[in-house]
Amino acid sequence: MSYLTAPPAGAPAAVEAGTLGLGVPGCGHPLLAPGEWAGLTRPGLPLHWAVLDVAQGPGARPDPYCLAAAARLRVAGVRVLGLLDVRHGARPFGELVADASRYLDWYGVAGFHLVRCPSRRTGLPQIQRLTTTLRALRAGAHLVTGHSGTPDAGYADLADQLVLYRGAWVDYRWWQAPEWTAEHPPERFVHLVHGLPRLHLAQALRIARWQGAGTVCLTDRTEQEGAWEALPGYWDDVVSRIGTGVSE
Repeated sequence: MSYLTAPPAGAPAAVEAGTLGLGVPGCGHPLLAPGEWAGLTRPGLPLHWAVLDVAQGPGARPDPYCLAAAARLRVAGVRVLGLLDVRHGARPFGELVADASRYLDWYGVAGFHLVRCPSRRTGLPQIQRLTTTLRALRAGAHLVTGHSGTPDAGYADLADQLVLYRGAWVDYRWWQAPEWTAEHPPERFVHLVHGLPRLHLAQALRIARWQGAGTVCLTDRTEQEGAWEALPGYWDDVVSRIGTGVSE
């Protein structure tokens, strides 16, 4: 999985209003997946952000391959996010802040993807404290929160984007977004769907739009295959469909 700082002047907005785009919540290590990393710098790619996971976080020291990959994405205007695992609220606050600081110091990330955040209202104070601190560490940080279940509406006030769905295609077909999401624009929400066969790609994109997603990641890989550790086998097809739009 994997990454960066503020995009260069003239770079496209990371999440454009009303525009469905792609999020990459993970990729193999740049040493093992150089082609995938290079593909993320393709001009015109409808990519809202990519996540850099060096070693389930920033690692113990700067990784030269990740430094180079993050730099190339930065030059291409891609927004790279560091991965912070909240562990359902059990991760000590100090550890999270220390990891965030390493990401900023070493890789110059533009924000963070907070995974395994609490979903219930009781977890709001903890996540509010964390997001407030992250914004203090980096002005303008783009924050994406992923939750253990359907999040309480209060979390929408804490992050730029919420991952509302992360799971298998067999369940996504019948999934319904919470009613409160209708009060917010689509660019606030992310859907991550694995185990999606190519022949259902157009259907999945229609569902994403109907259910109010602004950023999606759709992959044919399964959890057993490490769903988010590589780009989908039909990556070019996803890019072309989102780039040209899908009729409702």
